[in-house]
Amino acid sequence: MKKYLILLLFTTISFAQQKTFTNPILPSGADPYSTYYKGYYYYTNTLGNKLVLWKTKDLSGIKNAESKVIWTPPKNTNYSAEIWAPEFHIINGKWYCYFAADNGDNNNHRMYVLENKSSDPFKGNFEFKGKIAAKTDKWAIDGNVFEHKKQVYMIWAGWAGDKNGQQNIYIAKMKNPLEIDGDRVMISAPTNYWETHGALHDEVNPSQVNVNEGPQFLERNGKIFIVFSASGCWTDFYALGLLSFNGGDNLLDANAWKKSPEPIFKQSEKNKVYAPGHNSFFKSPDGKEDWILYHANSNPGEGCGNKRSPRMQKIDWDANGFPVLGEPVSEGTPLAIPSN
Repeated sequence: MKKYLILLLFTTISFAQQKTFTNPILPSGADPYSTYYKGYYYYTNTLGNKLVLWKTKDLSGIKNAESKVIWTPPKNTNYSAEIWAPEFHIINGKWYCYFAADNGDNNNHRMYVLENKSSDPFKGNFEFKGKIAAKTDKWAIDGNVFEHKKQVYMIWAGWAGDKNGQQNIYIAKMKNPLEIDGDRVMISAPTNYWETHGALHDEVNPSQVNVNEGPQFLERNGKIFIVFSASGCWTDFYALGLLSFNGGDNLLDANAWKKSPEPIFKQSEKNKVYAPGHNSFFKSPDGKEDWILYHANSNPGEGCGNKRSPRMQKIDWDANGFPVLGEPVSEGTPLAIPSN
């Protein structure tokens, strides 16, 4: 009987250990993104010089996941360097990867796209399909693609002109997964105090700017939101802001997007989580829970480098149907894994 109780206790402890995780889920990896398809999460993050995809049934165990190098850019092109914020999407049975890249000069950043005709992203080949840009072909990073009422859209961060003075959030319709239809519409600019940390305000040669970036579409019960990152990632004040859509069917109506007056997710000195941002969202395997993926630093002053690590935690919703992200959870805090 005693042996049975010990075995039962050991089994219970092991089971409990398997049902929790702690942040960060990887030691390094900025701009985390995942797509859930046929029982698996396909995860990626910024690596800078290549595109890698991970495959797992449980994002909290991503460090043990299978991974594959999807694409390495050819040298000496407009898209050979500074490959940022990739996202993998399945649209009409094909896989697409959207990412920002340049030729080594940040002034030349644009969005690009790869296509894989296989329904399994670990099979087939991702073919480079070229630049994806609005009619106004300006600096662009952090593209996010989503479908609303059978229309596909892209949102991204960009400059109004050709000089690095301010990063805004833009939206455009897509003609197909490889082309933007027409021109862009600006729906957010950094104007609040919490969006302007890190700017030098040097109009002649601004090396650091006011920032809105990393937009992510979020929808629940018919309510439409865009969560975006604000302030310089080189500061500890990097945070998440919220846009809510108050219009009809025209998502290109800039006046229908309302910005919440305060950030909805920011650094926690108490929990030692700094510069949390560039997030994405995912649902638990059973579809009942909503989760946020984001990167953050473990110490103040660590900036935009490879010390940023991916983290995840469950989010809630308030009585008005707005997302409640709470506070970034401290490292080492046991969290229940997403519900199955």
